[in-house]
Amino acid sequence: MDSLTQIVLGAAVGEAVLGKKVGNKAMLYGAIAGTIPDLDSFAGYFTDTISAIEIHRGFTHSIVFSVLFAPVFGWLISKIERKSAATWKNWSWLMFWGLFTHPLLDAHTTWGTQLFWPLDLRLAYKNIFVIDPLYTLPFMVFLILAMRQKRTSEKRRKYNNLGLIISSIYLLVITPALKAYTYFKFSDALEEQKIEYSRIDTRPSPFNTILWSANVETEDSYLIGDYSIFDTKPISFESYPKNRQLLAGLEDKRNIQRIIDISQGWYTIAEQNDQLYFNDLRFGLLDPNAEDPHFTFSYKLIEKDGEVNIEERKRTRGAAEKLLADLGKRILGN
Repeated sequence: MDSLTQIVLGAAVGEAVLGKKVGNKAMLYGAIAGTIPDLDSFAGYFTDTISAIEIHRGFTHSIVFSVLFAPVFGWLISKIERKSAATWKNWSWLMFWGLFTHPLLDAHTTWGTQLFWPLDLRLAYKNIFVIDPLYTLPFMVFLILAMRQKRTSEKRRKYNNLGLIISSIYLLVITPALKAYTYFKFSDALEEQKIEYSRIDTRPSPFNTILWSANVETEDSYLIGDYSIFDTKPISFESYPKNRQLLAGLEDKRNIQRIIDISQGWYTIAEQNDQLYFNDLRFGLLDPNAEDPHFTFSYKLIEKDGEVNIEERKRTRGAAEKLLADLGKRILGN
């Protein structure tokens, strides 16, 4: 999830664990704990594109990291807060839950997380977008209300608990129910249109859980469709050829295999002006209506000295702005 959401979650967890004893400092250190796992995003400044992708939401988002580093951070805080009523064990417990709830939340996004690192298993429930105001804003309001109360106040605990309960109901009950409902809408549409497919993958569109997208794999292509719960017209699917033949001679290269593994097999290959591109389908298109569709995550395949270097294709601001404008209209139904 985005940094603001993780800060809010970390602060609320910190308050629940230690707020009665140390007041707003529990929120402060909980918020810090909630942001620490995402420090792995800086890997892109020190390594290549593929390695940075592999590192992100890996070790720092695991149970192992939470268990190993919570006592370390707890000890550091105990030295900073020498006059606090909280002990090293108290701070360690706060840090553990701040660190651990971060990947638990990330597991619900499309990107997912390697919670059980070093096992090569990425949990991705795909029931919430990385930025969802319906999850974050009510949560943040209750946190601010709690923050304004005295640390011993019953209202403080009530407000904080309400934020945790309401956000959890949205995340763990409402969004999975919407995912299940829309999944059956997509599968029914495929059956009605007599489309044969091998697998289907659904996810919410940006910033909401009203409009959902589906990737559908067929023998030679992928179909992409969307459905809003306000739709009145049948679901339609656009076809995108796999173009696996364009990888002839490159398919066994190590970096190609690595990025295929990252995409979990949801990819197409495109060629433009003698340049090959690897399109990761899991995150959809920036502009589905463009003459030359540009996927949100697209990578240049650059062959050099017998190897294939991979560089992320830059996204234009104009495409992103158009996506947001079209998204607002599409959420309301077709």
